[in-house]
Amino acid sequence: MKTELEQVLPGEIEARSFEIISKELGELDLEERDALVVKRVIHATADFDYAKNLVFSKNAVEHALKSLKRGTCIVTDTQMAMAGINKKALKALGIEVYNFMSDPDVAELAEQGHTTRAAACMDKAAALGKPVILAVGNAPTALIRIYELVQEGKFLPDFIIGVPVGFVNVVPSKELILTLSVPHIVARGRKGGSNTAAAIVNALLYMLYDRRQ
Repeated sequence: MKTELEQVLPGEIEARSFEIISKELGELDLEERDALVVKRVIHATADFDYAKNLVFSKNAVEHALKSLKRGTCIVTDTQMAMAGINKKALKALGIEVYNFMSDPDVAELAEQGHTTRAAACMDKAAALGKPVILAVGNAPTALIRIYELVQEGKFLPDFIIGVPVGFVNVVPSKELILTLSVPHIVARGRKGGSNTAAAIVNALLYMLYDRRQ
């Protein structure tokens, strides 16, 4: 038995989704490219709260795009976030993505420092010795460690995406990032996640990469 649901072709689903999102959001008091990021996150989460929760530092998107154009690498705090980033766009733009959570040296560093592997991953990111965009969607301990490293003058990331989800130390860890002069996009409050981090990265990549190629 056929349903009376709207029939949408697979290739049209995303465009139709963004039409719905734009209609329900109405006018946003945001820069156009900031709005594109917000809409991409809502598309990934179906959560319109992000229209209020996402905080952009001054000229954040412009800075991130310039960094990506230079081929700045991306470091995520979870395999899930890394998996969610569009591989064709990364390849086309010549951008590498790293995740160190499964690395033996990270596990050892975390054990020695009585900390989490996510925090130790940020130490490894700092040790890369090159510009880094950090995409944190799960671990507030990663954000706390980023803050400490920046304050100690040991790390200056090119850009920070701070969107961990949860209850313990999540809100204060994000507030720490908001105090830094490092360009950033932060999801204020408890909401976030690896899918949110990946959606923000993809929104930025898609501004530089035509997926119709």
